[in-house]
Amino acid sequence: MKTIITQLLLLAAMPVAAQRLTVAKKTVDCGKVAYEKPVTATFELRNKGIRKLKITEVKAGCGCTKVEYPTEDIPAGDKFTLRLTYDSRQLGHFDKSVRIVSNGSKQPVYLNMKGVVVEDLKDYSASYPFAIGELLTDRNEIEFDDVNKGDNPVQEIYIMNAGTKVFTPNMMHLPPYLSAVVTPERLAPGRSGKIEVMLNSAKLHDFGLTQTSVYLARNIGEKISNDNEITVSAVLLPDFTGMTGAQRQYAPKMKLSAETLDIAFDGKSKKTEEIVITNNGRTALKITSLQMFTSGLKVTLGKREIAAGETTKLKITAQRDELKKLRSKPRVLMITNDPDKPKVAIEVRIKND
Repeated sequence: MKTIITQLLLLAAMPVAAQRLTVAKKTVDCGKVAYEKPVTATFELRNKGIRKLKITEVKAGCGCTKVEYPTEDIPAGDKFTLRLTYDSRQLGHFDKSVRIVSNGSKQPVYLNMKGVVVEDLKDYSASYPFAIGELLTDRNEIEFDDVNKGDNPVQEIYIMNAGTKVFTPNMMHLPPYLSAVVTPERLAPGRSGKIEVMLNSAKLHDFGLTQTSVYLARNIGEKISNDNEITVSAVLLPDFTGMTGAQRQYAPKMKLSAETLDIAFDGKSKKTEEIVITNNGRTALKITSLQMFTSGLKVTLGKREIAAGETTKLKITAQRDELKKLRSKPRVLMITNDPDKPKVAIEVRIKND
């Protein structure tokens, strides 16, 4: 009983205001902003106390900033926002603050916004539509298509530093069959560069599709996440270079009823369509590999070996919710022994409901 009474007395003696006013992020980096184009930083705050929060004073560090905040008392547990706007009338770096006095903390709370005002702010969204923080890129996926064994194709990713600090971009988690070179090694603010990604096809073990994810970091040591993921696909083709003219006359010949599928879900969560595969050749058609470039698709094939003159059906089931999450085009890949069609990629196009 004494222990409980002691705890209650200690709680009663604690200051009511302790840890009542909390801030999600005390400093907002606005990056580059245009000259004489006001920029606003938004701060999220919360009253974590058990009583109403009363803000008694809010004072900006200078007349070049304006503050917007709720003037009424904040109920216990409620979140609210404070907006600090800088007029951007001076070129160069800025670091502006606002001072908050309330019954929610013993000491004033300071919030800061910073950035750099530039005379000519260019819009890079058209050339670099993807962003990894302030490192912009022109693509977030790489495809090495129609690769023959022994080829070493190269794909390029163009990058742009839209921040205020120097970056040292690097590619992380590269598998043995990929290598990358970044030029320049140090990327100054406002500068562009490129990353050359090379595929060593000799290190691919199987024909068909090989996929992986690599990660582009702004600086060495950054953590990997979905935000800096770049998907890489490679399609290795079977080799028909040694086939004679006579052998080609007896080769299988694949014909598809459609090489693209337009799917309308019509309010359903999934939809199935069929493609008829016909062998118009003189020997058996073999489908050695059947793969999907993305998730959200399920495929079933009637048979993998189709005699001359025969047909089979390929059923493709599209799952609406999964396909909505994708960044790349949904496709189905087949690798065959038809020398004229060693690879067939069926594109699945989703119509809006």
